[in-house]
Amino acid sequence: MYSLTHSPIGAAGRGTHAPARLRSLLAGLAPACPALPCPCPPRPRERGAGSFPEQPPETSAPPGRTMDNLSDALKKLKITATDSTADSLEGCLDCLLQALAQNNIETSEKIQKSGILQVFASLLTPQSSSTAKVANIIAEVAKNEFMRNPCVDAGLIPPLVQLLNCKDQEVLLQTGRALGNICYDSHEGRSAVDHAGGAQIVVDQLRSLCSKTDPTSEKLLTVFCGMLVNYSNENDTLQSQLINMGVIPTLVKLLGIHCQNAALTEMCLVAFGNLAELESSKEQFAYTNIAEELVKLFKKQIEHDKKEMIFEVLAPLAENDVIKLQLVEAGLVECLLEIVQKTVDSDKEDDIAELKTASDLMVLLLLGDESMQKLFEGGKGSVFQRVLSWIPSNNHQLQLAGALAIANFARNDGNCIHMVDNGIVQKLMDLLDRHVEDGNVTVQHAALSALRNLAIPVVNKAKMLSAGVAEAVLKFLRSEMPPVQFKLLGTLRMLIDAQADAAEQLGKNVKLVERLVEWCEAKDHAGVMGESNRLLSALIRHSKSKDVIRTIVQSGGIKHLVTMATSEHVIMQNEALVALALIAALELVTAEKDIENAQLVQILHRLLSDERSAPEIKYNSMVLICALMGSEPLHKEVQSLSFLEVVSKLRSHENKTVAQQASLTEQRLAVES
Repeated sequence: MYSLTHSPIGAAGRGTHAPARLRSLLAGLAPACPALPCPCPPRPRERGAGSFPEQPPETSAPPGRTMDNLSDALKKLKITATDSTADSLEGCLDCLLQALAQNNIETSEKIQKSGILQVFASLLTPQSSSTAKVANIIAEVAKNEFMRNPCVDAGLIPPLVQLLNCKDQEVLLQTGRALGNICYDSHEGRSAVDHAGGAQIVVDQLRSLCSKTDPTSEKLLTVFCGMLVNYSNENDTLQSQLINMGVIPTLVKLLGIHCQNAALTEMCLVAFGNLAELESSKEQFAYTNIAEELVKLFKKQIEHDKKEMIFEVLAPLAENDVIKLQLVEAGLVECLLEIVQKTVDSDKEDDIAELKTASDLMVLLLLGDESMQKLFEGGKGSVFQRVLSWIPSNNHQLQLAGALAIANFARNDGNCIHMVDNGIVQKLMDLLDRHVEDGNVTVQHAALSALRNLAIPVVNKAKMLSAGVAEAVLKFLRSEMPPVQFKLLGTLRMLIDAQADAAEQLGKNVKLVERLVEWCEAKDHAGVMGESNRLLSALIRHSKSKDVIRTIVQSGGIKHLVTMATSEHVIMQNEALVALALIAALELVTAEKDIENAQLVQILHRLLSDERSAPEIKYNSMVLICALMGSEPLHKEVQSLSFLEVVSKLRSHENKTVAQQASLTEQRLAVES
């Protein structure tokens, strides 16, 4: 089973989820008979409606006799198709249908070898009384993969598409089945239908038949929906074509009108799932009442399979923020909470899957700002309170969903402040404590994500430090899991922002600093490497402590800060330059050798010479050059390069602060040259 997975989000970020899988459970509907197994099952992630089986004739001859009759019928049909009487033609076609019912594969092979497919093209006329039977035979043989291309090559698609305009419902039904089966997992079949303009006619037919609720019309609507699914399955271009034809509002209307028809409802759901992952479709869905219809349908479901089908449509749709809010307003959250309550203590496989899907979808709904705020309700909302109760649960899935939900609620300062003031931090630390030794990595990741977001508001930092969050986070310093490492680093960096005492305490922690230096070389994990560099810099910038600088120098951190100054991200460049300037001002003698080995002076020359360097980079590079002049070997390096010439040009820089610093730096260089 595939279900939603989420990456915990940052303060302004989004989570992600893997595309939900729609079961290809529908082999299609046969007129007046239940769905039968599809003879050629779809691939595991296929979204097709499958082939459309037909009901076998009420009476049938023994298999051997049927095959003998088939051979005779094929010969007779090939010879007399153009001028035979209606009765004899009907008899031949009945024989073919009977043989297909007995042994579809063998009969289809005989039909292919006989060359009779080309004859069928001439029989597909609106005036003929046998047209429906011919289309039925084509539908049956096209259930076999090896027959689809021959049907296309025999020129059957254009006459079949023309039959979509006729008024006879039986002809329409069998024609829809034939085209749907030819399109199933067949590029050639889809291309031929596309070229003949079949999709537009079917969309128009759906629109005109949409409000008819008699059984015959509903069967026809079901087959037409399935035909469009098979036509566009896993093909973005054809899906976009259907969306541009306006099929989505029609399908939503169908779902509302025919919600009592299980077969048609399920086919609509398959069609939705087939289209819903395209961004353009979500925009169209947002202008319909799809949320209301899906929630209404969901509330009526008892069977797990039916709920799963709806979940798999909801998942991609809920990626759209407008639809998120619509789903919340339609009452989906209450349905999800009810599922959680009913399944949380169950050990049944279906219930465990349903619990995961419901709680994951709940988290997905919280990724939208409006839907999240509506559910938060100033921290008083019943949904928010229910989510809080998930965190101390013994169920790992609920712990995970609860922590992710808190991370998503913590996307603005007001929410963060409220939650910290109301004790959420202790709940999260207790949760982390349960997962220190061989714990659940996804829960660790989610809880750290929540703590990181909560630590962003200035007023929360001291409170969280006092509560012992830094110590709780440091317990995961041994983790070898990059996602946990990444969130651990981000949480510590948020906590020490402008918190000098905390920055100094952490900066003197040799184990932490050594781990940071190690992670600064984690080239396979860019996020961990970047956060490690930023935390090293932050420890210096916020503590301004000589002890912290000495610890970082002794642990080999200087070279990483120098490398960070060459980052493609201006913010990281700037943080590194400020940290290096503090090192040069406070502990230049201690760091002198490492700075020289890291070739910082040459890097600063490049940064000042590069016209693309941001103003703040040029400014801080000049401040740093002045600070490095206090070291004799570094001073000599500065003199050996043409700094004076580069800095002189910056005196006319458009940024006044840069220009002023250039003048000061030029004077310093001139005096000490």
